[in-house]
Amino acid sequence: MFKNRKTLFRRLGFFLAILGPGIITGSVDNDAGGITTYSVAGALYGYNLLWTLIPSFIVLVVIQEMNARMGIVTGKGLACLIRENAGVKITFFIFTGLLIADIGNTTTEFAGVAGSMEVFGVSKYISVPIVGFLVWISVVKGTYKSAERIFLIFSVSLLMYVVSALMGKPQWGEIGHSLVHPELEINTQSLAIIIGLIGTTIAPWMQFYMQSSVIEKGLKMKNYKYTLIDIVVGCLVTVIVAFFIIVACASTLHVNGVVINEAKDAALALKPLAGALAAQVFAFGLFIASIFSATILPLACAFYVSEAFGFEAGIDKTWNEAKEFYTLYTGILILSAGIILLPNAPLILISLWSQVLNGMFLPVVLLCMIFLVNNKKIMGEYVNKPVNNFIGWSAVSVLVILSFALLVLQFIK
Repeated sequence: MFKNRKTLFRRLGFFLAILGPGIITGSVDNDAGGITTYSVAGALYGYNLLWTLIPSFIVLVVIQEMNARMGIVTGKGLACLIRENAGVKITFFIFTGLLIADIGNTTTEFAGVAGSMEVFGVSKYISVPIVGFLVWISVVKGTYKSAERIFLIFSVSLLMYVVSALMGKPQWGEIGHSLVHPELEINTQSLAIIIGLIGTTIAPWMQFYMQSSVIEKGLKMKNYKYTLIDIVVGCLVTVIVAFFIIVACASTLHVNGVVINEAKDAALALKPLAGALAAQVFAFGLFIASIFSATILPLACAFYVSEAFGFEAGIDKTWNEAKEFYTLYTGILILSAGIILLPNAPLILISLWSQVLNGMFLPVVLLCMIFLVNNKKIMGEYVNKPVNNFIGWSAVSVLVILSFALLVLQFIK
């Protein structure tokens, strides 16, 4: 019995040692743009879009597993593999589009910082520069291990949205009915929100960050089963937090006909409906998520652009060892924070459409991934199984159809 207990503790210790990439990637997915999208979905459609989280979870687990497997087997990032197998021209066009989308995503994170602190009476001209500097110094002067510990703490803090939702006294019977039999009119707005929900739940940047973090952590195939647990837990965190954000806004804002445009509006609107504490919990969750994601998103972007064009990349490297990586990271932070500080910047449009762009770019990234992970020259015996391919191709097909339908509805509107 003592031997079995010792073995159990050893396995638990080993799991905790490799814990990180899956949970961090999943948690960052609930960023300011995601919280805005979930909040607007709950306020506009009540519980009727909760069903989208079920297929999103399944696809997310399958895709993240592909990333981890590719990273462990090849020791190369997704961007590097795309460049080596698709050529420089295609790589340039793909990553130019992704860079634009990620600048929009990072701008959204600083909008979340500004909005959440305004709820507590702090001006964006104070909060944004301070947070921007702290985010920059934590990455440039930190190490992967120290950064990962901070990120895991941030991940746990996102569960405060569960508390915020419960304060709104949700109708669990209606939630169950909406999951099984949602009532939704298909139009331009609802399609844009659905694409945005998928785009923020399964974002393109996640695939690059996940694969890069697996490599940076030095994981091997002998760690695979523990890595898979890490991924599943991370995906569960993503979907659970998203679920409770939608529920919080549906059970308070939607039933009272309150219209919102951003996550800050949701926090302010919760005050008279669910109490000051619920509003403050929601706003503080937005603040934590925004700082968390303002650190990771430009980091992920700097990782995959550097990998795509053959530059050195990594938090554990010095500035002189990875000049291009750190310069790009710094540039994205300065540009994104600067946009927020501009008077009358269209922050709501940036927030929502950056998520829609994520949904539209995702099929391109998934196509590259599916072709790579099925290439025996790259993956050897670890190529995809038929079920992985079925789910992957289904996700690509659905996203292409939804994106095409959205464009058609825009023209016939």
